[in-house]
Amino acid sequence: MPKTLGVSKSGYYNWLRLGPSKRWLENEAISVAIHTIFEDSFESYGAPRIKVELLKYGHRVSRPRVARLMRANNLFSRRRRKFIFTTDSNDNYPIALIY
Repeated sequence: MPKTLGVSKSGYYNWLRLGPSKRWLENEAISVAIHTIFEDSFESYGAPRIKVELLKYGHRVSRPRVARLMRANNLFSRRRRKFIFTTDSNDNYPIALIY
């Protein structure tokens, strides 16, 4: 197994013995919270808004970390296009009358 992973035997067995790291466990807990917030927002919140919500839940996390975890979990916010008015109602052109 160590040869297929490209690591030393001692490194592989140390990794097996130690188990998951503290950072990995934190990322998993934050990812679960991100999924919950993302689904509650109808998939419209991006990393900045999710970061604010995570702070309310007590997670101290940066926006780049939230963005990285969202990318890792394939979570992308739906972007809403701004409505653009295409008519100018304040023009001074004469109104065409049809008889």
